[in-house]
This record gives sequence, C-alpha cells and structure tokens, in this order.
Amino acid sequence: MAESVKDRDLRGLLGVIDAARSTASPKGLPGAVLDQARALIACDTVSFVDFDAAQQVRFADDRRLDDGDGPGDDAFWRHYWDCRPCCYPDRSGDDRSVTTISDFYTQRQFHNTVMYEDYFGPHGVEHEVMLCISAPAGRSRRLLLLRGRGAEFDGRDRLLLSLLRPHLNELYQELERARRPVPVLTTRQWELLRLVASGRTNAEIARELVVSSDTVRKHMENIFGRLHVTNRTAAIARAFPTLPY
Repeated sequence: MAESVKDRDLRGLLGVIDAARSTASPKGLPGAVLDQARALIACDTVSFVDFDAAQQVRFADDRRLDDGDGPGDDAFWRHYWDCRPCCYPDRSGDDRSVTTISDFYTQRQFHNTVMYEDYFGPHGVEHEVMLCISAPAGRSRRLLLLRGRGAEFDGRDRLLLSLLRPHLNELYQELERARRPVPVLTTRQWELLRLVASGRTNAEIARELVVSSDTVRKHMENIFGRLHVTNRTAAIARAFPTLPY
C-alpha cells in the first residue's frame, strides 16, 4: 500500500527545516531541530552524531545514548564493524538511503547480535531509523531516531525522512559554513572580494579600482593563500559563509 503525506506531516517537515534555518549551534545540529524531528516522528530518543569510525573519534554527539548508566563507547566501537545497520553507510558509500535495523536483521537476528547484547539491549533500543547527511571522507554524520519496545518505524516515517534529507543536508552545510571563523584579510582584500562576490571579472575590478589586471590577479593569489582555497567560488564561500549559492 502506497504511503501518503498529510498536511500535518508537511507542517512537521517545515518545522524541522525552520528550526535548522533559524537557530545556531556551536557543533552538530541545534537542539530545536532534534525536538522538531521527534515531534514529526514519534520516538524515544533523537540523536545527531558526527564521528570517524576507523579512528573511533566522535566530533559531535547530541543527546548521546550512552550518557548516564549503561555501556559506553567501548562496547559500541568493539562491535561497530560487525553490526550491519551501523556500518552500512561506511561499507556501501550510500549516505542517501534512509535505513532501519529491520532492513538488515529480523528481530530475532538482531537480538542475537553482540551489538544488541552489549550495547543496544542494555539501553533499551529495539528499533532505529537512520538518516545520513554528507560528510568529509572518513566521517559519518547521522540523525538517529530510536524506539524501545513497540511499533517498528514504518513507511510513513521513512518517506518523511527521505523528503527531509536533502533539505537537512543543505542546511547543515550552511551551518558548517557559518561556524567557520571570519578570515583575516586586509581592507583592500575584503573590498576586492566583495566585488568578486558581486560577479565582476578581474578586468572589471581593475577598472573600478583603477589598478592593472595583474595587480588584481596578484591580490587574488594572496587571498587564495590566506583562505587556503584555489578558486574564486571557494574564496567567496569561505569569506561570506551566509551568502546563498
């Protein structure tokens, strides 16, 4: 039976998107985004994680599962590569599909895994749905929704998260750009970059600033060096992270 999206579902999606657009966070996703995601899809816990599985390093873990009592990171990392739903994005390179534990295991099979025995089970986790967003090589960024005993995540939940994923992915990249420190440039370099951002060519900038094209080119080379970029588009994105592209 085909799943359908209702008006309240669309309002819920907009709530998550608006929270990502209107709030800030020093790392990860703003708490308001996690709250809105939980309002959209009923669950016991919503968490955002950013980690390097090979190095067993967490860069962000909002509302992490192992806060407080219960097994911690040691148990998770020890069984990570043997847990099919956990390592699926790493092994497959697929960060676009919304997946659940039941895509990989029956309930009986899941209960027989050492990951369940040592980690998920003690934390009361029976069901998980995972949405990945783009990350640098070797990193994983995931929105995780968890439930204890009760109903599995269904087609409606998967559909809504699939619709949310491209918007959340784009908004997260905007958050990352906004979190970068303001580059240290000279007044002249900022002036030149603003002209570049307005769409002017080097020749047009040279005429406006009454300098030679070679001087503009040299300024751009110095700007690229300070910003650690190699082209005009990357320089604009680095210097003006909140501009739409």
